[in-house]
Amino acid sequence: MPHTANQRPTLLATWRWPALLGLHLGAALLLASWLWPAGQAFWAQLDNATFALLNGSLAPQSLWSGVWAIASLRLFDLLAAGLMLALLIRKDWLFDQAERWQALFTFIALLAILLVIRVLFAKLANAFGWQHSSPSLQVLGSVRLSEQYPWLTEHLDLKDASKRSFPGDHASVLMLWGAFMALFARRAKLALVLGLTTLLMLPRLFAGAHWLSDDLVGGVILTALAFAWGYCTPLAGLLASAMQRLAAPLLKRLPSWI
Repeated sequence: MPHTANQRPTLLATWRWPALLGLHLGAALLLASWLWPAGQAFWAQLDNATFALLNGSLAPQSLWSGVWAIASLRLFDLLAAGLMLALLIRKDWLFDQAERWQALFTFIALLAILLVIRVLFAKLANAFGWQHSSPSLQVLGSVRLSEQYPWLTEHLDLKDASKRSFPGDHASVLMLWGAFMALFARRAKLALVLGLTTLLMLPRLFAGAHWLSDDLVGGVILTALAFAWGYCTPLAGLLASAMQRLAAPLLKRLPSWI
């Protein structure tokens, strides 16, 4: 979101009532659009078209499918997480020396809140029958990267299917990072944050592990609620301050180049 230097958001633990209410309202409307019969038809059409476009581009044993197979590995997720962490704590990239550790612990607190919300929302999805399996398990003729690259599947855990793909929890983590960073990023850095968030969501969609609505409905709802209860209340800030105090002796011993 655009902002001037004087409008730069802060990491202070405080109530942000307009954003708190707005995020809950937005999450409720998004869920309603997915449950409403006319909305269901729209999302189903968008899901099918997106899956056909992305997964349908994966020719067997091609360089293109190999790229997305590698990007669908758990190891790739770890590398992506390392890059996201590096951008978060890199000194004077988004946060100065005094802010960056507070920012890190604030994001860790947001992740913890996201995990709680994810568990509760999954129970709700199961109770109301919202749960479903991946498109790779439902669509006849879909390209299964795990079958094309069995060695990667066996040894490096290639992710291309799930019997419970809603909501998109992988996407929610990426979007939570993107939303948090976007609060403080400007211009080229904002474009990089949003572009990286989008790019890292694509492997699961190409591989067929998730429908688009798993991410744009379920993932966005999880992100909005975690952000609402974390950043728009004092909760994440208070948890971050407590973690930073506990970690202070360790942080003082870190090399100066970190």
